[in-house]
Amino acid sequence: MVNTLARTKDLQLLVNVPIERLFMDDVTWYWVDFESPNEEEITYLTKYFEFNHLAIEDCLEHSERPKVDYYDDYNFFVFHALDQDTLNPLELDLFVGKNYVVSFHKSSLKEIDSVRQTILDNQKIKFEEPVYVVYLILDKVVDEYFPLVYKIEDTLNDIDIRSGDGKINNIIDQVFEIRTQLLRFRRTTNSMKELLYRILNSEHLEGFINNKRYFNDTYNHLLKLWDIIETNREITSDARDNFLSINSHKTNKIMTILTIISSIFIPLTFIVGVYGMNFDNMPELRWHYGYFISLGCMVVIGVAMLIWFIRKGWFNQ
Repeated sequence: MVNTLARTKDLQLLVNVPIERLFMDDVTWYWVDFESPNEEEITYLTKYFEFNHLAIEDCLEHSERPKVDYYDDYNFFVFHALDQDTLNPLELDLFVGKNYVVSFHKSSLKEIDSVRQTILDNQKIKFEEPVYVVYLILDKVVDEYFPLVYKIEDTLNDIDIRSGDGKINNIIDQVFEIRTQLLRFRRTTNSMKELLYRILNSEHLEGFINNKRYFNDTYNHLLKLWDIIETNREITSDARDNFLSINSHKTNKIMTILTIISSIFIPLTFIVGVYGMNFDNMPELRWHYGYFISLGCMVVIGVAMLIWFIRKGWFNQ
């Protein structure tokens, strides 16, 4: 699907007009959005705009990191939105020229729909440069990061509240899952932050320099996101260490009890082993009260060792 927006010299906003209409003299700037385009619509990138084949290949293949490429008459950007459920990056490609923006994405993005609706709702606003549309798109992409990181933060708080009630293994599994999400989030945020830094400090982006204050605001949002993510990573590290320490302490207590039981039964097993031998010349075998004496000895030894362990403080660990 291809959507078009165009502004004319008399400040009229043209919506979903044919692409051929965009190249008339009365159009000051235009925005063409390719959403999940079919094969025929993909050919428009070459047919109408004559974009470099390398940039078109980047659109068709997933780029692992956001980036910017400089061409003679336009600049090519790769941004990453985030899937609200999986936190997987969703690629958004932009071709930005002096009087146009062409966006390309293989899946529906609510960020694009939101910016498009913002322009439709504010038709009287005169956007002098299409770079401002780029800012609106990028700022909306970054703004959609915040609900995701706040959701992770709420999950961490919920884990902290019920940490005394939940099973420790389930809690640790959740903590490690959150750390995985934060790592994925951190990778995307860091890449976008680096790209914004390049945009703010590049000498090849004249239109962006004129709108530097807008992109600097978005860059500050990414810095805030970075701080929140790092703080949450530290919380998960502390939670992981605390839960592992608790688990280790419980294991040590169990091992202490098992060690005490084993220590008590060692001499008892020795006595049972001695009197379980079938030699004819064992004098104790003929004792009338030998059975009771051996049981008594075992009881005395067991109780004595138990008292000794208690005095040593083994049960206080």
